[in-house]
Amino acid sequence: MFLDGNADQLYFTSSTEKAMGDTKSEITGTKKSDIFFSKKDDKGKWTRPEAVEGELNTTDDEGITSFSPDGTTMYLAKAIRKNAPSSIEIYTSPRSEAKWGAAQRLEITADTLSAYCDPAVSADGNWLYFSSDMPGGQGGKDLWRINLKDKHGTLENLGDQINTPGDERFPYCRDDSTFYFASNGHPGMGGLDLFVAKLQPSGKWFIENMGSPMNSPYDDFGITFAKNQTEAGFFSSNRGDARGYDHIFSFEKPDLKIWISGYVLDKDDEPVPNAIIRIVGNDGSNQKAVGKPDGSFRFDLQRGVDYVMLAGANGYLNGKQQFSSDPEEADAEYNVDFVLAAMTKPQVIEHIFYDYNKATLRPESKEALDGMVQVMKDNPSIVIEMAAHTDRVGSDKFNQGLSERRAKSVVDYLVAAGIDAARLKPQGYGKTKPKTVTKRINSQYPQFAEGDVLNEEYISKLSPEDQQAADQINRRTEFQVLSTSYDLY
Repeated sequence: MFLDGNADQLYFTSSTEKAMGDTKSEITGTKKSDIFFSKKDDKGKWTRPEAVEGELNTTDDEGITSFSPDGTTMYLAKAIRKNAPSSIEIYTSPRSEAKWGAAQRLEITADTLSAYCDPAVSADGNWLYFSSDMPGGQGGKDLWRINLKDKHGTLENLGDQINTPGDERFPYCRDDSTFYFASNGHPGMGGLDLFVAKLQPSGKWFIENMGSPMNSPYDDFGITFAKNQTEAGFFSSNRGDARGYDHIFSFEKPDLKIWISGYVLDKDDEPVPNAIIRIVGNDGSNQKAVGKPDGSFRFDLQRGVDYVMLAGANGYLNGKQQFSSDPEEADAEYNVDFVLAAMTKPQVIEHIFYDYNKATLRPESKEALDGMVQVMKDNPSIVIEMAAHTDRVGSDKFNQGLSERRAKSVVDYLVAAGIDAARLKPQGYGKTKPKTVTKRINSQYPQFAEGDVLNEEYISKLSPEDQQAADQINRRTEFQVLSTSYDLY
């Protein structure tokens, strides 16, 4: 454990031959542990470990340490009674002039038969987290906490999201919402594994095994972070030692550059300025940003996370995207574009197909129709007009009737998919509303200038090939928002 935020003094417990006394531990068979420390020198290297000065170390076992935020009080585990594995208790030691005073027992409860170990002080200094087998837990050793500012009535078990019938030990509070611990009760790789718990807005914990290489088939526990670094520190493990002795390992997470970028556009390929984009990950992350005037946005990501992205802007329907970042240890950039439908003008639904001169929807229309179902679900307060248009071929009466039947076919599909019929108004326009060429249409059909109206007079002057293209553009299915207050009251 680091003494303070400078992260240049590391404290740990060790049963090295330099420990005080000659008595062997009844549990490990090695010398009883003392508290040691190491400092960083001017070149950033760790010095040879030394036993702490003062009255702290004794011939008894001194164990896990933690410190008050100002570094003046040490909390440590200490075992005094011989041949009694439940005799571990938590003590405090004051620091004065670089020396630690004699340890004094910290009274947590009147229960003297249970073990109290693995102390960890919260970042704000208000709470002491620890492990205990006292009654009232989930089984084995559980993680508990007590308010150091007001001990009366504040003893809390961390509950069955954190604790299991197995052992939960070695807590470490990184901040108010990120908590680390070791457990052999949660699914793991063998022995004690390191876990991280992140507090969700709902008040529940999202718990994740830290995986390899932090965890192994052996015991991995006791993590601590250098507070002036991002993802670096130390942890303990008995991996690679046939005798089962514990060793200290350093770790540093690579500074990977993983991000996602893209644009928010409307259906005519025009940028939607100042859109609000939110991205939520199953790791508990929740980010929000405002897109730039050109519609662009960018987020930093974590690897191996499932994300849901939402985009919205005034005058547009919401858009939704889902994706998963690659778990590989490598830099990565992802691209996701949002195409938002404007609420102030009709929006063409691409790839809706009918049988020739009929209103029967063809199977290849399913993907587009299911997309429209999702639009209605993502925007539950809108009421829309579902309109169908025909080309110029045929009589006005025939085209009007055909378009009405086609609009109804689409509405029937949406209703069958669970959309309330009260939110859908079918409307046929026949050939009375020829399409005006948009920027998007111009990019697909450069022979038609942006702003041209594809009416009968215009089309009659085109080549046969261009007439077919214009007729195809006019044969379309569109929707337009009529209201945004459905079922709001």
